[in-house]
Amino acid sequence: MKGTSDASGLPFFVRGGDMLDDGVTGLMAAMPEELQAVLGLIDGPRQCFEHGQREFHIGHIAGKTVVAAHSRCGKVAAAATATEMIVRFGVERIIFTGLAGALDHDLHIGDVVVADELMQHDLDARPLFPRFEVPLMGASRFRCDAALAEVVMRAAHDLVSSDMRPAVGEDVAGRLHIHAPSVRRGLIVSGDQFIASNTQRDALRDALPGAMCVEMEGATVAQVAHDYGVPVAVVRVISDAADDHAGTRFPDSLRCIAGVYARALISRLFRF
Repeated sequence: MKGTSDASGLPFFVRGGDMLDDGVTGLMAAMPEELQAVLGLIDGPRQCFEHGQREFHIGHIAGKTVVAAHSRCGKVAAAATATEMIVRFGVERIIFTGLAGALDHDLHIGDVVVADELMQHDLDARPLFPRFEVPLMGASRFRCDAALAEVVMRAAHDLVSSDMRPAVGEDVAGRLHIHAPSVRRGLIVSGDQFIASNTQRDALRDALPGAMCVEMEGATVAQVAHDYGVPVAVVRVISDAADDHAGTRFPDSLRCIAGVYARALISRLFRF
């Protein structure tokens, strides 16, 4: 890929040319705490460009070109950021990291979930289309790239095989009950709702019994990537149980473990 710029001075990349063989990887996070941790991995100086009220950081991690951006929360914000990354910055794959509320009974704070596929749990155009189906697309689920997801899985397994207690702090690990985190793979669901009650959580479990966790961005990033033919991977760290206590546990997890996990996961990802 070859970098250039348009009349606004913003860079864009054209596929082909003399860029790294592995191409450009887009790194996205919904929360600034997560992105700042990832930016700390960039080797040497980085370029920063503002476009669409977002900052896009261009640099290298382990010699590979990355474009990193804080998308902000929600489906529209995430879709807009993913589109900009693909169209403006020419990324050849997108990796989205962040937090999520557990739906699966066996998931706990600090566990890692890598998406096989994603869907929007709040999409409902009945009676015109079946519940959850994206209108005029004939699909409700969008699969992640199998090869990219496998690389993320390997990085996640390497992460949890290490002792996370010193990384997050013994007091934090004890308070959040992080002892031996696990890695799971499956369906992640997204919606423009913060699920923070037993009633909401149970309704999602009933409607989508196979869903492992819930967040607010991944499915639309996967849909955009599908439209443009770009591989995507979504990986989430469990921050809460999407229950009556989520309103206090999510901020605690965001403050104490989100950046630690994001940095550790991405650093391992670029070693594989």
